[in-house]
Amino acid sequence: MTELLHGEDPEPADRFPAGPLYVPVRPGPSGCAARLFRTPLGRRTAVGFTSEHRLTATLGSGQAWIRLAEPALRALTAPIGVTTVTVDPQFTAPAPGRVTPPLPVGPTAPVPPAGPVTHEMSALRIA
Repeated sequence: MTELLHGEDPEPADRFPAGPLYVPVRPGPSGCAARLFRTPLGRRTAVGFTSEHRLTATLGSGQAWIRLAEPALRALTAPIGVTTVTVDPQFTAPAPGRVTPPLPVGPTAPVPPAGPVTHEMSALRIA
């Protein structure tokens, strides 16, 4: 039986650590805390970048960061149930805005009488 070389294997058998990462952090009550994000499917993930340039290109120049090795980031987030580390995410979306309740259904203003349309009435219909 011949062993497959990594170049021939579509998915390498060994997971290689990404090395030291630039990990986004936020201030916390006892220092810095790693920022957690969500995947497109809604699962929490820790995020690390392989360069400061990639971090600032994705999250902006005001984002605070620390250097952590991938195994250290995994060990830091595992106790809170986060087992995924995303390295160099390219797409981000802004946090969802505040949801306003829908407007009530039905007429909220008196219906104008039928007949010629005046300038004031046409403004009410357009809005």
